[in-house]
Amino acid sequence: MAPETSDERLMLAFQAGDARAFETLMRKHRAPVFNFILRFVGHRARAEDVLQETWLKVVRSAREYEPKARFTTWLYTIARNLCVDSTRKESYRQTTSLEAPVAGADGDEGRPLGEGLPDSGASPERGAHNARLRPLLERALAGLPEEQREVFVLREYSGIPFKEIAEVTGVSENTVKSRMRYALEGLRRRLGELGVDGDLSEDGRTVAG
Repeated sequence: MAPETSDERLMLAFQAGDARAFETLMRKHRAPVFNFILRFVGHRARAEDVLQETWLKVVRSAREYEPKARFTTWLYTIARNLCVDSTRKESYRQTTSLEAPVAGADGDEGRPLGEGLPDSGASPERGAHNARLRPLLERALAGLPEEQREVFVLREYSGIPFKEIAEVTGVSENTVKSRMRYALEGLRRRLGELGVDGDLSEDGRTVAG
């Protein structure tokens, strides 16, 4: 793939020594990548560590980068691999529930994991980010199998196309779409149990029932 998008051009510029290009990439992608990592590992402190490791890996691997795929595919593959490693290393520990109150990045207490984070990369009108539904959705999302949860988060929170998700997760696009369907079905069922009067459409939006 030719370096057509700004992300690819920025990464090539950083590869050539432009530090400002890296800063631009990090500002653009930090929040959605952190959202993905946080929901994968389920613990804010570990997520912050993995996020730092992700950007360090980007820096260390810059010379190896080739614009054969989208920059986001490369970035999320790095993040996912580090999440898997972190989860394996910490498997003996009990992870913090996604809905458990913890100190936020600004020091506030009593805020659920993920609440208040910018959701750049996903459409602002998506019901998945509706303030009223967020705590209930987080609770339902935490109960999904890991492979379904990561597809949903990559698609709905990070705005990654199914084709790229397939490359990031190493499965076929049909498998990704199947996992998304199962994720939506699981979320619908769990949200119904939690008393949400609504439904999830095929693209993840919550609509009135």
